[in-house]
Amino acid sequence: MSRVYNFSAGPAVLPEEVLKEAADEMLDYKGCGMSVMEMSHRSKVYDNIIKEAEADLRDLMNIPDNYKVLFLQGGASQQFAAIPMNLMKNKKAAYIVTGQWAKKAYQEAKMYGEAVEVASSADKTFSYIPDCSDLDIPEDADYVYICENNTIYGTKFKTLPNTKGHILVSDVSSCFLSEPVDVTKYGVIYGGVQKNIGPAGVVIAIIREDLITDDVLEGTPTMLKYKTQADNDSLYNTPPCYGIYICGKVFKWLKKMGGLEAMKRHNEEKAKILYDFLDESKMFSGTVAKEDRSLMNVPFVTGNDDLDAKFVKEAAEAGFVNLKGHRTVGGMRASIYNAMPKEGVEKLVAFMKKFEEENA
Repeated sequence: MSRVYNFSAGPAVLPEEVLKEAADEMLDYKGCGMSVMEMSHRSKVYDNIIKEAEADLRDLMNIPDNYKVLFLQGGASQQFAAIPMNLMKNKKAAYIVTGQWAKKAYQEAKMYGEAVEVASSADKTFSYIPDCSDLDIPEDADYVYICENNTIYGTKFKTLPNTKGHILVSDVSSCFLSEPVDVTKYGVIYGGVQKNIGPAGVVIAIIREDLITDDVLEGTPTMLKYKTQADNDSLYNTPPCYGIYICGKVFKWLKKMGGLEAMKRHNEEKAKILYDFLDESKMFSGTVAKEDRSLMNVPFVTGNDDLDAKFVKEAAEAGFVNLKGHRTVGGMRASIYNAMPKEGVEKLVAFMKKFEEENA
């Protein structure tokens, strides 16, 4: 069977050449006689893999020396607890709730201190990003938290919130490495890799060093202390070795593609093809305020549940898979991460045009 165009929100499409390279090395990694899946995380060979992955990521994102890069486990959802445990010195934090994952992080933080919702877009099913230029942030808040790209709802912060001098913590799971970022604007920038970087099972957290201390909430597990992970270069216990190896290959692929500036152009071109069609279509429409549209996740609807279901079914038969929208939005969602080729989006739009003509 030939490969499909996979529009899944995550685990998601990976670059084909990375998969082929991993397949070639599956039984014997660079002449060592075994797979990366089988080797000790304490071995010299593996040490080179993880160190090179970190060096390439630092290079791609231009990460300053006073930030640690940690390869962690537990999904982005585990960080919903780790962040307050490590950062809530005054037991207070401000949360901007722009979707399901920000809401879950906000609810989790309430277990550890006072979480204050300083802005939300729940009133319109999270279809826009609220104005965050002048928020009422408590003076003694330890940090301000955002989910920068909302996978389910297809919104993206184009301008970071004015945190009024407070530390910014951002979950970038679904826009990780899709465009350049200024790491210095964040105290913590983190994300699960299964959307834009690698296989599920790895979380990358980039944390400013002054935030990594022994001064954590009482009862914080050893494994969830950033200091434990930082002091041991992500090797306190067995890390998700194979996942990190694939991430490292994706970093090399991104560098080969021209880095994050080039990726941003590539992603803007792809998204424009789809959004332009949605804006002129009589049948399909986008669900997000234009100025807040994500380059990565594009939700759209026909306005008719039966027609939506028919579209998803026929699209899958034509080789465009995982287009069903999240249950809270309905309709469809095309996730067009870095590894989705432009032709995948062009062919999807051609299919949508045909569907529209046949079902008008």
